Amino acid sequence: MRTRALGGVDFAAGGPYGGLIGSGWHSAGLAMRLLADHYLSRVASLGSPGVDELRWQVPLRPGDSVRLRTTIVETHPSRSKPDRGVVITDTELINQHDGRPITFRAANFLLRRPR
Repeated sequence: MRTRALGGVDFAAGGPYGGLIGSGWHSAGLAMRLLADHYLSRVASLGSPGVDELRWQVPLRPGDSVRLRTTIVETHPSRSKPDRGVVITDTELINQHDGRPITFRAANFLLRRPR
């Protein structure tokens, strides 16, 4: 008896998502690239201690068009370093159907302007 290996597309069509999808970490990489290119300050950004509330809500599929929406939810001066501030941002990667392949809340350290 001969068997034929299923190709990725054929295999994915029979899977739980009904077709090919990107890895959740691929969605995270796209969101991070958009954040770095269009949101984070190249002169004031000092990195991030991490993200919270990371969710993958809908699959990212081949051919999807995505955009990024950021909403600042909190800002405060650093308690230990007065030349820095903390910005908390809700981030959403949104597809052409208004689905959200990934959402998360990020904290970022930024230089503060001298007073």
